[in-house]
Amino acid sequence: MSGYSSFAEFYPFYLSEHGNRICRRMHFIGSTLVLAVIVLALASGRLRWLWLAPVAGYGFAWLGHFAFEKNRPATFRHPLYSLMGDWVMYGQMLRGRIRF
Repeated sequence: MSGYSSFAEFYPFYLSEHGNRICRRMHFIGSTLVLAVIVLALASGRLRWLWLAPVAGYGFAWLGHFAFEKNRPATFRHPLYSLMGDWVMYGQMLRGRIRF
């Protein structure tokens, strides 16, 4: 994973790349939309809508990075750890451990 021996080692770096509150909010919106798309696609039986899940998730996250955080998304260098970080951060935001 490009210099990180574990996700626990990577996650502090991931958080440092998300210092801008608006960027974190964009991630939160994107992740929420991913869940909504998945639920709606499965509930309606219209599985072809699932292609919208990564568009919503990455679209909002990348907009947050390029427009507000002014950095390059970690997804490009650490795709798996970055995806894991998205959901850990989402959960921490839901529980109030990270401000958004």
